[in-house]
Amino acid sequence: MFPLRVVDIIINIKSKRLIGPINLQIEQNGITILLGANGSGKTTLLEALHGLRKLSAGKVEWTISHSLAAKEQAFVFQSPIMLRRTVAENLAFPLKVRRLSKSTATAEAMAWAKKIGLENKIKQQAVLLSGGEMQAIAIARALITKPKMLFLDEPTTGLDPQAKRNLWNLIRELNTAGMTIVLTTHNMEEAENLCDRIAIMDKGKVI
Repeated sequence: MFPLRVVDIIINIKSKRLIGPINLQIEQNGITILLGANGSGKTTLLEALHGLRKLSAGKVEWTISHSLAAKEQAFVFQSPIMLRRTVAENLAFPLKVRRLSKSTATAEAMAWAKKIGLENKIKQQAVLLSGGEMQAIAIARALITKPKMLFLDEPTTGLDPQAKRNLWNLIRELNTAGMTIVLTTHNMEEAENLCDRIAIMDKGKVI
């Protein structure tokens, strides 16, 4: 069983080939690692899977409709993007966009702040926190909508060893709970610690 697969996808910008052709199947409820050096095409492929990149050729096939798939997935960028608001407001933002009540959004934000160990910083400005704390907020903000699939782009880049281990533990917990996860990394240790399946990339292709 697979949630999606890519069939002969190619992405060009003008005359330059960024990635492709690539064929890849993502396994249901597993952790798939896109492993490769900087510039190998990992992020471009990840963005294509999530629908952030227009394909020059090929297709991304889901086992459900594309509209439903769009609602059941989340993406976390390598550099966490924080709103210039408190931790609580950052976490509650996706729920407010979906027009949930303020009380429900606040309660969910508090619950997630506790899960990531930031319940004591709930009223602080998110942009003033450490890189590891901001990354945890970005992931929690993606998870607060309860997606079934999570895309993570180099999630531990720049984190200290403890923050990295904390994030690895969270990723494992999410996967154990049934979430399908696809993440990029150039770190072999990270790949070995987390993966069910590795797709090695080089020069825009899965080799």
